[in-house]
Amino acid sequence: DTNYHYIVPEFHADQAFSLLSHKIINEYKEAKNAGIDTKPVIIGPVTFLLLGKEKQADFHRIELIGNLLPVYHQLIKELDELNVQYIQFDEPCLGTELDARELAAFVAAYQELKKAFPHIRFILGNYFECYGQHLRTILELPFDIFHLDLVRCPAQLDDLIELYPAINWAQAKGPKFSLGVIDGRNIWKNNYEQSLIILQKAVACFGIDNVLIAASCSLLHVPCDLDSEHKLDPDIKKWLSFARQKISELGALSAIMSGAPNAGKLLTENQLAIQSRGGSEKIHKSAVKAAVAAITPAYASRLSAFAIRQKKQQQHLNLPLFPTTTIGSFPQTTDVRQLRAQLKKGTISEEAYTQAIQEATIQAIRLQEELDIDVLVHGEFERNDMVEYFGEQLEGYAFSAFGWVQSYGTRCVKPPILFGDIERKQPMTVAWSKFAQQQTTRRVKGMLTGPITMLQWSFVRDDQPRSHTALQLALAIRGEVMDLEAAGISIIQIDEPAIREGLPLRKENWAAYLKWAVGAFKISASGVRDETQIHTHMCYSEFNDIIEHIAAMDADVITIETSRSQMELLDAFVQFNYPSGIGPGVYDIHSPRVPSVEEIETLLDKALLVLPATNLWVNPDCGLKTRNWPETREALEHMVQAAKALRAKFEVPA
Repeated sequence: DTNYHYIVPEFHADQAFSLLSHKIINEYKEAKNAGIDTKPVIIGPVTFLLLGKEKQADFHRIELIGNLLPVYHQLIKELDELNVQYIQFDEPCLGTELDARELAAFVAAYQELKKAFPHIRFILGNYFECYGQHLRTILELPFDIFHLDLVRCPAQLDDLIELYPAINWAQAKGPKFSLGVIDGRNIWKNNYEQSLIILQKAVACFGIDNVLIAASCSLLHVPCDLDSEHKLDPDIKKWLSFARQKISELGALSAIMSGAPNAGKLLTENQLAIQSRGGSEKIHKSAVKAAVAAITPAYASRLSAFAIRQKKQQQHLNLPLFPTTTIGSFPQTTDVRQLRAQLKKGTISEEAYTQAIQEATIQAIRLQEELDIDVLVHGEFERNDMVEYFGEQLEGYAFSAFGWVQSYGTRCVKPPILFGDIERKQPMTVAWSKFAQQQTTRRVKGMLTGPITMLQWSFVRDDQPRSHTALQLALAIRGEVMDLEAAGISIIQIDEPAIREGLPLRKENWAAYLKWAVGAFKISASGVRDETQIHTHMCYSEFNDIIEHIAAMDADVITIETSRSQMELLDAFVQFNYPSGIGPGVYDIHSPRVPSVEEIETLLDKALLVLPATNLWVNPDCGLKTRNWPETREALEHMVQAAKALRAKFEVPA
């Protein structure tokens, strides 16, 4: 449910665990030496297991809870020796549909841990969804503080109030409740009036001593400090709140609740900011709303079924069996990044910048021709980020200078701020795609980011449903797709790596999301002729459980990540009989390792066990932006050789 990525743990039935790192302990010591007594925050044992996957049949990973708990005992014991007062266990799996066995493991685990450490105050953290049907069971466990995400699920406060008198509390005075009323996932200023209604209701039931005011989740997901942003539009800036400001909002709500002398001033200033956003002409555009209202079912439907389109595309594009391509970007070297920095600083002219990018594009085209790749890309040297680049050319987006958030490992991203109605005033990519196509007789793909990825990888306005914003984005991308086709681009890729990321935690809510998410993609892609081939790309996500919805997107070709899992994701295509073209990634672009021709051939042979030869494409897992040129060249050379070897096996004698 976030753009934070992690490596999935893989478990075996006899899995052993040990404490590998003391990072949590060292950070607690560091803070304590600075005079700050903190609460260590640890991923809970049940969520740790459920976020992994089994690597052998006939066992459930939750069965490993007994093997895992001794590590938690060891970690808590070491923290206890440092006189830790509070420990927070994050268990967001409680926002999903746990079965009886998983819930029983949860109950037993925390009863055991609390029995061993009764003097440490345990905090239970859950976010992005309600506790739901698990609420009563959870409340009867010996936690000292329960955290509720009341941004994503405000209704659960009423559920808690209803249950409160009926619970036989483990604590004499009852537990405390941490109420997440400040949005930790988004960057909009808190509406104090709305939060105060929630807090006052809770205080009336639980008592003021048992209510804590909190962010809905970790502030990992928002930038650090709005005060650093000196170039943002002042009107937009006063609607925003980054991590440091959200901490101030916690203090302000506490001050207002306790009747501090400045309470009235704090509330009035907040009301003025909220009101200015609600009536701003920068946000609301009648032309955009009218365009969305004019959408008909025909917008989301290609002219013909895939089988008909495929024949027309084969005649029009004249591609060989097992066509080769890449996903879009080529290495963005230091020289390319410096060009953008120099342009932004004004140390080079627009003309000089454009000429340098054109030269890089031509070199990329020549390399692909030399390697004998069938469908080329222009390399995307002019693009800073797959979302930011498009956001900069759409009305309704704003950009921070320092709004970085962690994505995975040490990699950070700077999501754009989608604050208002989205409108495309002019083509965004046509000139570069057209320029690239003019350099070669081979087909060049147009490269776009899809509406759902634009949505998921932005800080999105919260004053209208996300589904409405997705439609606005879909219309903007649709216009670009049609302009690319008019410019002679016959293959257009619309990347949607984030479509699964947007799934609600509870499966009961998946259908509603997938209906509008798939619908938005189809609107963006369906305005073209049958001969125009629409590709989409999805990297690094498990989508076996939504494969029928991926098929419903009705793309002509889908490229996916499969090399890390040794084509494991293709199991879904066995069960479902996916109808369209598929490009299972044949090597991992996140590693500098160059695969051999034989390795790639082995993966392609595996793919042919489940895919028809006429539907199989050959490509890397993802874009090559982060790689260097020597390894890129060698890996692509091996990829093309493997594809040609495969074609030789399928050649029919004249």
